[in-house]
Amino acid sequence: MIQAAAHKIVQNVQKVIVGKDDVIQRLVAAILCEGHVLLEDVPGTGKTTLARALAASLGCAFRRIQFTPDLLPSDVTGLSWFNQKQQEFEFRPGPIMAQVILADEINRATPRTQSALLEAMQERQVTVDGVTRPLLRPFLVMATQNPVELEGTFPLPEAQIDRFQLRVQIGYPTQTEENDILARFRLSDPLVELEAVTTPEEIQALQQERRAIRVEDSVRDYVVRIARATRQNADIQLGASPRATMALFQAAQAWAALQGRAFVLPDDVKAMALDVFAHRLMIAPQAQLRGRSAAELIEDIVSAVPVPVEG
Repeated sequence: MIQAAAHKIVQNVQKVIVGKDDVIQRLVAAILCEGHVLLEDVPGTGKTTLARALAASLGCAFRRIQFTPDLLPSDVTGLSWFNQKQQEFEFRPGPIMAQVILADEINRATPRTQSALLEAMQERQVTVDGVTRPLLRPFLVMATQNPVELEGTFPLPEAQIDRFQLRVQIGYPTQTEENDILARFRLSDPLVELEAVTTPEEIQALQQERRAIRVEDSVRDYVVRIARATRQNADIQLGASPRATMALFQAAQAWAALQGRAFVLPDDVKAMALDVFAHRLMIAPQAQLRGRSAAELIEDIVSAVPVPVEG
């Protein structure tokens, strides 16, 4: 059921996004885990368009927040205002009260405003003026960020980064794909006509089905050993947190389900390790001077940790 539903979502998104099947599948995997996604790439590669196309395909309530230096926390969470006619305070919900949130250029807002997302991303609730309000489910934050232009930006704090289950990079299209983009958008924007292919209730059912994907004890231990290896590597100053270990475990379940299996293989863990861990690791200064990247270190760790074998 998961594979068929995911295939339907991927096909629908590809009416707008040319190619990038692997990228779209990884976003669907995050949805199955009710995780959040950080889309990081240079301008013009389709980050915002991809997020909007996915939201339209899910049939969920969607809101976009354009993060700027003057954005206030109340602009995200909402605020209480005094209704003079009723002579009482009323809550005016902010855009965070939707189901799919696009936090566009999240690193352009101040740390104070960025922190307004923390409670929503982790506890799926918002507290304003001492009153806690649960968010609609499913709840997904897709944030975009430009890693090249740093002027006027505020780096995401580690606590914020750790709440993104995946960091996905889209990359440039191939020559054929770029030609197809020009042809597809020549007369109209297909995003305007995109219709939902699923419902919030169906997504929640798929999320429960993902939890039932079987993970053998040896494979679960494999996930833990990879996470612990990031904390014991001399080139890594800050390794993967227990939250990251849980994120990899869930992502491996989702990836196995997308391949049509009811059980997780070590290859599923390997397939998701880079997207789950790369943005969370803090590379030691000496390693940075040697040109070591998070991707290289994760590849070395995954290669070094023994893979569990049957029997």
